[in-house]
Amino acid sequence: MKYEYLTEKYINQFIDLALQEDVGEGDHSSLAAVPPQTVERAKLIIKGDGIIAGVEMARYILHRVDADMDIEFLVMDGQPVKYGDIGFYVSGNAQTILKAERLVLNCMQRMSGIATFTHELVQKIKHTRAKLLDTRKTTPNFRLAEKWAVKIGGATNHRFGLFDMIMLKDNHIDYAGGITSAIRQAQDYVQTTGKDLKIEVETRNLVEVEEVLQAGGVEVIMLDNFHLDDLHKAVELINHQYKTEASGGITRETIVPIAETGVDFISVGALTHSIQSMDISLKAVR
Repeated sequence: MKYEYLTEKYINQFIDLALQEDVGEGDHSSLAAVPPQTVERAKLIIKGDGIIAGVEMARYILHRVDADMDIEFLVMDGQPVKYGDIGFYVSGNAQTILKAERLVLNCMQRMSGIATFTHELVQKIKHTRAKLLDTRKTTPNFRLAEKWAVKIGGATNHRFGLFDMIMLKDNHIDYAGGITSAIRQAQDYVQTTGKDLKIEVETRNLVEVEEVLQAGGVEVIMLDNFHLDDLHKAVELINHQYKTEASGGITRETIVPIAETGVDFISVGALTHSIQSMDISLKAVR
């Protein structure tokens, strides 16, 4: 799996937009209260247990705000942390530390929550063949950070957006006139455009699975909201002709029996849309 979104260009683009949203014409609180030449030190305090994520993002943010900041990292992305750990020390211009503070914390808190939950689910299914996937159910303008956190947590990024694969979901199928019609039109589109796009099709029941098998020409069959018995039957019916992906309301309580059906992938939207952020703060060192 390639992670084309994790480039310096896209990371800095995200940071610039986030800083513009937060800082606007200037951080008037710091400009008013802190002398411009003041040099200070701060420490990142971790107030929860889990998997830390966003350390590298913090480095990008701090150096984007002020290339001269000195950062001493004590933890790395993907490392287990506990309450009271220190993530890093940063030294530099006090105004620029304050300018970067909230963006660093917002990213690290949410990314660490995502990585922690992702790691938990990955560990639950590590005895099976199933790989854990994320989805497009992300926060607008924050997808880069959320997908990055999923990767740090040990899962696999699915498509990043609408542009990097063809996924024929229920509405596409209904608008296209049915599964076979949707698949055929997708195949024609790939051939006409010459684009290197994999085709995945969503199925809602065993009848639709059989129709996909008859139509052929896809890479992945999604088994959406299947009851466990039907999921077993679908995996057996597909019999490794195509990759299989289970999806739909999967939780920490249900993921293990789903993985044990033999599916290749399990996609969980809750990795990015229903997590609890880790409590992290940045405090002055005096």
